[in-house]
Amino acid sequence: MNFIFFMPDELRAESVGCYGHPLVQTPNIDTLAAQGTRFEQCHVQHSVCTPSRCSLMTGWYPHVRGHRTLWHMLRPDEPNLLRYLKQAGYAVHWYGKNDLLATESFASSVDVAQRRGSGLFGPNPFAVDDPRYYSFLYEPYNGPLEQHGDYANVQAGIEFLRSRPKEPFVLYLPLTLPHCPYSAPQPWHDLVNPDDLPPLRPANLPNRPDFHALIRRYRRLDQLERAMHDALLRKIQAVYLGMTALIDDLLGQLLETLEETGLADSTTVSFFSDHGDYAGDYGLVEKWPSAGEDVITRVPLIVRTPGGKAGHVVHEPVELFDLMATTLEQAGIAAQHSHFAVSYADQLQGAAGNAERAAFTEGGYARHEPHAFEGKPSRDKFARTASHIYYPKGQQQQDFPDSVGRVVAMRTATHRLVYRPTGQNELYDLCSDPQELTNCYGNPAYHAVRQQLERRLLDWLVQTSDVTPFAVDERGFPTA
Repeated sequence: MNFIFFMPDELRAESVGCYGHPLVQTPNIDTLAAQGTRFEQCHVQHSVCTPSRCSLMTGWYPHVRGHRTLWHMLRPDEPNLLRYLKQAGYAVHWYGKNDLLATESFASSVDVAQRRGSGLFGPNPFAVDDPRYYSFLYEPYNGPLEQHGDYANVQAGIEFLRSRPKEPFVLYLPLTLPHCPYSAPQPWHDLVNPDDLPPLRPANLPNRPDFHALIRRYRRLDQLERAMHDALLRKIQAVYLGMTALIDDLLGQLLETLEETGLADSTTVSFFSDHGDYAGDYGLVEKWPSAGEDVITRVPLIVRTPGGKAGHVVHEPVELFDLMATTLEQAGIAAQHSHFAVSYADQLQGAAGNAERAAFTEGGYARHEPHAFEGKPSRDKFARTASHIYYPKGQQQQDFPDSVGRVVAMRTATHRLVYRPTGQNELYDLCSDPQELTNCYGNPAYHAVRQQLERRLLDWLVQTSDVTPFAVDERGFPTA
């Protein structure tokens, strides 16, 4: 069994055709779902790239080993799925970005690691004093398509497949789109008409965490007149969908190559992302480390495996790091570390999931760890100049550290609970309010539900607070 991990960055599930979006053009993703298993409710373990990927590859929640920042990646003493596979005889080829491994971890985990391409986004069309400057809406990428980073990295993967590689192999494609800035080559940049979009989730909803209003203030989105504000956000989401359509086109090229080379019948293809994006919903852009909404935590997970059931949909919750346990099972490798991932191998054969399961997402930082916050001028280049697109994000975290305080979000089939030590908690009834517009945390009618979920959250924290090593230490003294 070979494995391909096709991983766009910051792609939320609801913006993919087979997950129900009425406008986005994703025929290749949709075809992969028709040929394999689509997980309707897959949720990530963190809302930011690096910690989410660390969880993905270890089966650990962020709190287990403190992987909750951009600066702390998997180190040689920590387990990771790629190293398991490499040590079992797989050739591991990696083309794309790195938000996963510390430099010293590559040698034991990867055979070939490259990042190709010379560009990804067009220029920022707005002047620094324009309120739209920090919106992440950029002009189209205007370089050669062959030099676009995602295009170039997928072509590298295609070249690898056409080289008739010795099996077994792992092809890992961690791409960048649809991560903002919101920009794509034409025709994808203007593929979707903003006027055709369904209504976006509104801004300034009551009883929301304070980071919503602070993001709008620090990014100056609250300075825009209503008509310009709404038009900007709709264009942002339209471009985001166009970026997703480009990812779909690249996936199609890869799948076609698998068929041409005769490798499709011996290769499991997994399509997934590390977290979502606001993309204009709630009046917000990008993501936030202490966010807990479905647009951030719910991602596509589609798996086509040889002999698997075609067109199967798993409606019950799963967690993204389940991919680690499943891949090890498919490869016949026993994990040598304690973890919390659950294999979905049976679901790939048509079984239902666990309707009682909950998915957990963590994020944010505590005041006792100032080194974790973004926006430190001594470390972060973007914090040194107001013209940098990420300057407002770091400045907000430094000015209002509690706006990015620690958080745990729990997602069941029917409810979402978001718990923050600051008291800015959230509770949503997903049966009656799937867009999470009405926070019911303080509503007396939901008191019993809230108590039940909070008790379950406490139980989860106790059960997952650490992991016990497999190795056994001798109790004697060293000999001379």
